[in-house]
Amino acid sequence: MQDIRIGRWAHTLVHYCLSVEAGETVAIRATPLAAPLVEAVYRELLHVGAYPLPLIELEGLEEILVREGNDGQLAMPHPVLHAMAERIDAQLSIGSKGNTKSMGGVEPGRIARRRQAAANIARVLRRREQEGAYRWASTLYPTAAYAQDAEMSLHDFEEFVFDVCFLNDADPIARWKEVSVQQQRLVNWLAGHKRVHILGEGTDLKLSIEDRVFINSDGKRNFPSGEFFTGPVEDSANGVIQFDVPASFEGHAIEGVRLVLREGKVVEASARQGQDFLEQMLELDAGARYLGEFAFGNNPRVFRSTRNTLFDEKMGGTVHLALGASYPETGGVNQSALHWDMVCDLRRSGEVWVDGVLFLKDGRMVVG
Repeated sequence: MQDIRIGRWAHTLVHYCLSVEAGETVAIRATPLAAPLVEAVYRELLHVGAYPLPLIELEGLEEILVREGNDGQLAMPHPVLHAMAERIDAQLSIGSKGNTKSMGGVEPGRIARRRQAAANIARVLRRREQEGAYRWASTLYPTAAYAQDAEMSLHDFEEFVFDVCFLNDADPIARWKEVSVQQQRLVNWLAGHKRVHILGEGTDLKLSIEDRVFINSDGKRNFPSGEFFTGPVEDSANGVIQFDVPASFEGHAIEGVRLVLREGKVVEASARQGQDFLEQMLELDAGARYLGEFAFGNNPRVFRSTRNTLFDEKMGGTVHLALGASYPETGGVNQSALHWDMVCDLRRSGEVWVDGVLFLKDGRMVVG
């Protein structure tokens, strides 16, 4: 018998996250491991009167390409995805890896070239999104690989995912609307403010949010979500920040990242684990050394690190910054093939000041 929460999940993705209407074409990208959710979403899309376009991927093929492809093959955007980018109305991406470390032994420069090829497709989708012609959402289906990264049993990780998505509630959409209202109060408070000062263990960073827009991420794009984010002024960040939440990025384990920024640019970078990979990503392109995002995590159900950014950046009481591409809707203009979120945990000891007003202390919002 299928878990009733899978049905709730599909209903929420189709009706709340993507707001699908009859006649629209919706791509579904996943691996075979996510079959129960893919089938439920497919069925829900048919009931709406939409045209589902399932794209079921064998994740091993990308690994073969990155390991064995020549430079021309690495630089070639996926022709089907490139053509699709101009035609679909919406896209659902379901993270469902069977091996999160499959790229761990690949030379980082080859991964970088593949990311640059994918960036061409991303630019088309971003343009159409800004025009109001395209919508997207992403979620993560619990697999053994993700559970192992989180150091949890598969059952416990499944329960964690259901919980942080509010899928144990009879009406998950109502819960996400509550989060949206609560976060909007904080977004409204931040409007018009200019300077941010982040203080914590190993962290003393100042940046500007002047004339930038905070976006209320309330589960309609990332699912789960529970954050509000902006694009900092590109040349404004000065100081040092320590990212103490361990992560995995492109199959590489990263821990203890420390960045020093001057006039917005990363001038020093170190990591207890993953130093070489960090340096390679910073050299990806001209925008990789600048910040594209500054955000507050605000999901009360995400209480621990899972080594998966989709969840970890949403932890209440944390902030995260992303190296690389900005989201244009925030007013950010940094461009890069990289967008790498890193999480700074302020729950035990940390503060965020906004124009001299204490906004967050020891993981708790104190305004709004």
